[in-house]
Amino acid sequence: MAPLVRQILSGQRKATSLNVITSIPALRSFRRRALLQGRSVGFVPTMGALHEGHLGLIRQAARENEHVYVSIYVNPTQFGVNEDLNTYPRTWPTDKVKLEKLDEEFQHDGNPGRIRAVFMPKTEDMYPGLPPTSEIDGDGSFVTITPLSKRLEGATRPVFFRGVATVCMKLLNIVQPEKVYFGQKDIQQTFVVKRMVQDFHIDTDVQVGPTVREADGLAMSSRNLYLGERRRKVALAMVGSFKEVQDVFARGGRKRRNLYNAAMDFLVSAQKRQDSLPKGQRARFEIDYISIADPNNLEEIEEVDSKDGAIVSGAITMLPIEDPQEGEMLGVGDDVRPVRLIDNIRLDLLSAKVGFLS
Repeated sequence: MAPLVRQILSGQRKATSLNVITSIPALRSFRRRALLQGRSVGFVPTMGALHEGHLGLIRQAARENEHVYVSIYVNPTQFGVNEDLNTYPRTWPTDKVKLEKLDEEFQHDGNPGRIRAVFMPKTEDMYPGLPPTSEIDGDGSFVTITPLSKRLEGATRPVFFRGVATVCMKLLNIVQPEKVYFGQKDIQQTFVVKRMVQDFHIDTDVQVGPTVREADGLAMSSRNLYLGERRRKVALAMVGSFKEVQDVFARGGRKRRNLYNAAMDFLVSAQKRQDSLPKGQRARFEIDYISIADPNNLEEIEEVDSKDGAIVSGAITMLPIEDPQEGEMLGVGDDVRPVRLIDNIRLDLLSAKVGFLS
């Protein structure tokens, strides 16, 4: 018996290992073989620093497809000039372990899909013409989806959705999956990608998985790694503001001003509490926006229809800790950089009445 076979049968070595592909031609060749075999491909694009939200999307892809491809690529064109590209969490060793465990889970639970490829391209291959730019008027080949990409996140981060749409167009052209999976936490991103797929006749089905939350309600995000204990507790203010909106909605409030004011009053009150504390105790934050939008097109609405509901979304920026205390639990980077957090819920009567954040 061959040594490798003995190791597999004895449990000393896993029967499968991740197939990491770094070149575009190699990925295309691998995908073509799957196509000729009649295997469906579900694709989960990520920037790494994987958490349970990502893993939930991969599980969904494995339930609905025979082959699952996961990409890990920190796309430079969606970061603004002064944003956190250089410090964005890159955690391939732990990501690798999570993906291996997940694929082993698929192997043992009878799941129809398996993780067949982890695509980790190089920037010089993804952007072969010019070095990628983060300048608003920078040169390059970009995809822009307007006016959708100018609202909400786009108003504060003007190059963000240009970069997202561009890299997603590239990845979908390379992978050509039957289905692609995104999380609801990045709700505006899902609208941008859906519009791009529709307008450019891309032959893939965009699937949106639910937001995955920590036990205390904080939406899972790779940027949560930056939050130490103090900032993380205060970051829950956005979740609290959503619950205030739900309460007003459950009691019959439908006007935008009432729903919006409920959220903003909660956030401003939390903001003032932090501002009043000594530097060694507080975690200050800035409020970017609260949105009450149509669930079909993400346009702001003046009154919420009881049947259709709304998308309530918001963004805050946790400011650096001013006076870290000895022994205090700090995040990655010691809480010295601002951290932008986004979140959203689907506002409907059932969820509002039971207080469920959907």
